[in-house]
Amino acid sequence: MYLGIDLGTSEVKFLLLDAAHHIVASVGEPLAVQRPQPLWSEQNPAHWWAATDRALTRLAAEQPQAMRAVRAIGLSGQMHGAVLQDARGEVLRPAILWNDGRSGAECAELEAALPTLHAITGNLAMPGFTAPKLLWVKQHEPELFARMRRVLLPKDWLREQLTGEAVSEMSDASGTLWLDVAQRRWSAEVLAACGMDESQMPRLVEGSEVSGTLKPALAARWGLTAGIPVAGGGGDNAASAVGIGAVRPGEGFVSLGTSGVIFLASDRFRPNPAHAMHAFCHALPGRWHQMSVMLSAANGLRWVKNLLGAHSEAALLDTVAALTPLQRAQAPVFLPYLNGERTPHNNPHAQGVFFGLNNEHDAAALAYAVVEGVTFGLLDGWHSLGTAPGEVQSLSLVGGGARSALWAQLLADAIGVPMVTRQGGEAGGALGAARLAWLADGARIEDVCLAPPVAAVFEPDAARAAQLLPRHRRFRRLYAALREEFSATSATGAAG
Repeated sequence: MYLGIDLGTSEVKFLLLDAAHHIVASVGEPLAVQRPQPLWSEQNPAHWWAATDRALTRLAAEQPQAMRAVRAIGLSGQMHGAVLQDARGEVLRPAILWNDGRSGAECAELEAALPTLHAITGNLAMPGFTAPKLLWVKQHEPELFARMRRVLLPKDWLREQLTGEAVSEMSDASGTLWLDVAQRRWSAEVLAACGMDESQMPRLVEGSEVSGTLKPALAARWGLTAGIPVAGGGGDNAASAVGIGAVRPGEGFVSLGTSGVIFLASDRFRPNPAHAMHAFCHALPGRWHQMSVMLSAANGLRWVKNLLGAHSEAALLDTVAALTPLQRAQAPVFLPYLNGERTPHNNPHAQGVFFGLNNEHDAAALAYAVVEGVTFGLLDGWHSLGTAPGEVQSLSLVGGGARSALWAQLLADAIGVPMVTRQGGEAGGALGAARLAWLADGARIEDVCLAPPVAAVFEPDAARAAQLLPRHRRFRRLYAALREEFSATSATGAAG
């Protein structure tokens, strides 16, 4: 039995996986995000730990035999977050999250100060990455920066609570902008450009290696065996890839979680920073991946559901499914940039926009516009990956949005690649974390990293793709027309 823990943004999830690839149990605990100022996004790490304790205490009560059988633990989590600690290991401030946009000026500063940045990291400096966040702290909270002795990513802070070890792994470390991604090691050059050094970084392991062992008191508290290993684990998307079996070149997935991701595995480092595409290490040794990222995906559907007072996302999507092709073609166009955007725009100031509203539009039309807008954002990311025709045979669909057949078909039509949903695909990073624990326990990649059984296949439809094309062109023109207005509006809001 293997325990996977996935520290997400809106929830921390826990999954028990047996040696026959069956998910024995899964539970989750909700988390909240604090936004004390425009562009800011923060969480208190103490809340992560409290949620972890509640969930594992519950699992111990509900699944005592399974918990006693756990042989190893794996970790997955939201990437890029910054947990700052002092010399005693105390947290100095709320964690600055992946979707925080405050460090745009610091990104420009880092790019100017270090011309070799792209060659070392393979990525643009973006506000979502960890390094610019620390430059922001250095500039705006200098006394706190001077006290900082270590910075940890969210799941790695959780690891430290579990094991007492300060460790990260290659996939999550790639998202800091401090890693030499090709060489899989911290870059002294990039750290120095941020006024830091390697002594402030956690030790690095591969995701399938042992990073430490569970503290005896915690093992006793949760009904686990003393001394069980904790695997390196992976950033949420790399772990999801392990869970979905996307570990060989050309294999990948689309994630419709809070954010939206297209992920492609590779056997080599393939950077393309000019198009804001991410090139990171995979969670397995000797493997890398490319990734396009948009900051609002299923989050956009949740937002419009709340805005419209709908009973649920599923109920709202039922009304969308009833729309005729003509009604879809006449729906407003939606720019889905509710939290700024990464790929391909690298613009923290980008904002959400409904364009073309009239008296005939109802809740279904607005909801369709949101789903379509997120799809178009992912399509722009797909183009940034630069795949050759036929290079990718299909993409698995994961995340909460994967439950929607309507959305799956829309993605297949727009991107032109079959979308495959898989049994247990909604488990995402927690399943991958459990599999990485399994590997750390001595199993082989070819035995563990299997693709789960297919639930459904959504083939692209050329006629529907042709109907989407003019709306996608309008979508792109609309962003281009509003780009300067976004920056002006953001500056006015900050001044106020």
